[in-house]
Amino acid sequence: MKAIIFDMDGVLVDSMSYHAEAWDIVLKKEGINIDKKIIYELEGANYRQVIDIILRQHGRIPTESEIQELGHKKLAVFEQIEQVRPFGGVTELLEFLKPKYKLAVVSGSNRKTVQTTLNTFFPGIFKVIVDGEETMIGKPSPEPYLRAIEKLDIPKSHCLVIENAPLGIRSAKSADLRCIAITTYLGKECLKEADIVVANHKELRRCIEKETVREGN
Repeated sequence: MKAIIFDMDGVLVDSMSYHAEAWDIVLKKEGINIDKKIIYELEGANYRQVIDIILRQHGRIPTESEIQELGHKKLAVFEQIEQVRPFGGVTELLEFLKPKYKLAVVSGSNRKTVQTTLNTFFPGIFKVIVDGEETMIGKPSPEPYLRAIEKLDIPKSHCLVIENAPLGIRSAKSADLRCIAITTYLGKECLKEADIVVANHKELRRCIEKETVREGN
């Protein structure tokens, strides 16, 4: 193992409740009421995909201008309400891993949110960053993870993905990558496509340490 690739929202930072609330506020103004759980289930998809999926579920096909307008509105609300913080133990975990591996982030969030979050909480930690604006198709397509592999220039067999949502797991597995999932928001039954499922960040660290020992690193 030479590289570890992290999803951001729900893996590194506790942020999804604010994303769900922002989408709920914006969509209600469009006459659309959602169960916030759908936002957790769609985590990893970029804003274009979220808007397209939800509006189609309500009998509407969004135009490009609607997608852009709703995306900007959601970002504005998110920035007003967010109180994002790293999960406990994440900073220590990254400091433990950084000397041993190349670290990367693959997120479906927009570039501004990704840059702000990583620069605020994890400056200088990640060698490669792929945000939701970098690929036309987001998770569950393998494209975001394939882009990260290309940037890392490391064989897939030497990379490990850390995810917490079904679309992200599917994206990693479609890219032929080993994946550990963590149950930050969704239960184990939703994450069964991952190779391993852990309950919290302490267990995640132990699992990565076992991988390190197993491979003799």
